[in-house]
Amino acid sequence: MEKRGIFDKSDAKFVGWNVVLALVAGIIILVSLIAWLRTYTEHGVEVEVTDVRGLVEAEARPLLEAQGLILVVIDSTYSDKVPFGTIVEQDPKPNSHAKHGREVYVTINATTKRQVTMPNLQDISYRQAETTLRGLGLRVDSTYEYRPSAFRDLVLDVKVGGVSVAPGTKVPVGTRVRLVVGFGRGTEQVEVPSVIGMTLQDARSLLLRHRLTVGAVYYDEASEEGATQFIYRQIPNMGEKLLEGETVTLYLSEDIEKAASINTTNNPDEDGWF
Repeated sequence: MEKRGIFDKSDAKFVGWNVVLALVAGIIILVSLIAWLRTYTEHGVEVEVTDVRGLVEAEARPLLEAQGLILVVIDSTYSDKVPFGTIVEQDPKPNSHAKHGREVYVTINATTKRQVTMPNLQDISYRQAETTLRGLGLRVDSTYEYRPSAFRDLVLDVKVGGVSVAPGTKVPVGTRVRLVVGFGRGTEQVEVPSVIGMTLQDARSLLLRHRLTVGAVYYDEASEEGATQFIYRQIPNMGEKLLEGETVTLYLSEDIEKAASINTTNNPDEDGWF
């Protein structure tokens, strides 16, 4: 019987064909896989990105999804030049090209105005107050409201819509504010009116109409919150003369009868000046 070696010519030929077939099959599989991946990932297929600026998110999202793109909100900002809640920036840029499945990052204008805290501006110059307010994003009225005061050009109050705004109050950015500025002491003398029996608020209004202002205020006793107090004494007395912008010292009590029973023409020698 004829003996055969470990490999004869026929065996080598068989192995060779198997190797060739394996290589061909591998190449076919690789090419098919690459073709499938190109189709699956839509390689080379791009769309022109729609301009969604000026639209709200609910309007922009379906437009981008129809192109196979994904809207992603990454930031918000505030501007009073565009409608609230609308898209102000996008990436990729409008009319650029992007592949299907690409994320489109957008920045949206805030739906409400940003709030800032009103600073304490009393007794600083109106120029400094203007700079501070504008730095916060508030608009300063070019018309000032003037009141008599001991010092000229210092801020006495800040108003929004004619109403005083206390320091610490939250105010929307872009709000128009008006400064109440002192015009100092004038050279003209005015007659002091009687404020006996009035509340502090009413007395302040009356004195301002006479181009005078409230100075030191003294209370007889600590009052409960919200309790009304009445003026029973004033210095100077009614009828005396002061220069415009000078102050009147007031004494208050919760006892209205006390104000009614005291003579409104106090003895100036007894009162003295503060």
